Amino acid sequence: MSKTLFIKTWGCQMNVYDSARMADVLAPLGYRPVEEPDGADMVILNTCHIREKAAEKVFSELGRLRILKDEKATAGNGRMILAVAGCVAQAEGEEIVARAPQVDMVFGPQTYHTLPEMVAKATRATGSVLNTDFPAESKFDHLPEESNSQGVSAFLAVQEGCDKFCTFCVVPYTRGAEFSRPAAQIVLEAKRLVAGGTREISLLGQNVNAWHGDGPDGSTWGLGRLIRELAEIDGLARIRYTTSHPRDMDDDLIRAHAEVPQLMPYLHLPVQAGSDRILAAMNRKHTADDYRRVVDRLRAVNPDLALSGDFIVGFPGESDADFAATLKLVSDVGYAQAYTFKYSPRPGTPAALEGSQVAEEVKEARLAALQQLIAAQQAAFNHGFVGRTIPVLFDRVGRRDGQLHGRSPWMQSVHAVADERLLGRIVEVRIDEARPNSLGGTVVTGEHISTPQGMRRVPSLEASA
Repeated sequence: MSKTLFIKTWGCQMNVYDSARMADVLAPLGYRPVEEPDGADMVILNTCHIREKAAEKVFSELGRLRILKDEKATAGNGRMILAVAGCVAQAEGEEIVARAPQVDMVFGPQTYHTLPEMVAKATRATGSVLNTDFPAESKFDHLPEESNSQGVSAFLAVQEGCDKFCTFCVVPYTRGAEFSRPAAQIVLEAKRLVAGGTREISLLGQNVNAWHGDGPDGSTWGLGRLIRELAEIDGLARIRYTTSHPRDMDDDLIRAHAEVPQLMPYLHLPVQAGSDRILAAMNRKHTADDYRRVVDRLRAVNPDLALSGDFIVGFPGESDADFAATLKLVSDVGYAQAYTFKYSPRPGTPAALEGSQVAEEVKEARLAALQQLIAAQQAAFNHGFVGRTIPVLFDRVGRRDGQLHGRSPWMQSVHAVADERLLGRIVEVRIDEARPNSLGGTVVTGEHISTPQGMRRVPSLEASA
């Protein structure tokens, strides 16, 4: 009997991957995904603890879902199993159970491979099933094969957890210690994805470039070696990886950016701050100049490389001079885009206990100044593509009729008028306009289009699109 499953996902790409794998785990139980929670037989909130007031947002959502759950039961349409998963569940599972009795299951990111057992218990139990253990065995060893098609672009988790213990971050407490999947397991999953139609794979990890897995030859591989192996998969056109740490950019990985054509010229490399004093307080264990040297080495091997980053303003004790050092770093490096945040205390982290918290109005002003600088850099980067012809992987239908949406090698959103038969293909697009967050272009007549079977010429695309 078919049952419906709605999963709402917050946060990072790892959570997106986890949500897809939860659906895979539940599929043998008869659950099929739906787009809305109304009337669903199971609703899972896959949560993130990074953003400010994360727990409050979860409880607010649970209040709305309680109404839907009661309506389903009153109408005699069966029971809605309501679950909270992810990092908020891991960090605050007991509070969720205490404050939200409508929740049937609360489980952390390391336990979702046991969902069939949890569902069975929740069906029988009158209270909540709580599972926030860190099991000795890896969840990846117990997950079913992923569904046949994850789309043109897919995520593939290769590493999880963190041993860095930045003083502002909860990830080591919610995701656990660093763990790397074996290379053979990753390559097999990648081959299945490509066989299902995937053309671009993004390798995921909390510290993805810290990945060191057992290779089939008995040696230990690093991420650069893994990328070279994945590049041998016929039909895999693009490889990306995120999120990286500056301390884990080794020589082989840097060389891969020059030597592996499938590795896209875009790298998310967070630094968080430009002040050595603040970096030390964050326990980043690198200086601003260490970061600059890594960037210089990357750009020496691949001058076309575009960078994005993460920045926190208003970290406890941050002075005007410290913030000026961050602006200086951003000016020196130059970013295609970046994610910027005001510091907010995360319960259980060392920085939350600091007495020298920065005033909220100061955080606001610094965030605005940083965002203005980064927006100018992003606009200049995008405008530099006007008039160029670049390869675009079309991955979905656009918002307007006759429009397709895709990604450039540099991770920009690109839209163009094109026939839907070009979905899943890499097409040459002449860029005609640049917006703050996207590019607009025209499919170039008679240019080569890459397909899984190779290259061919398509005549008069402009006329037919």
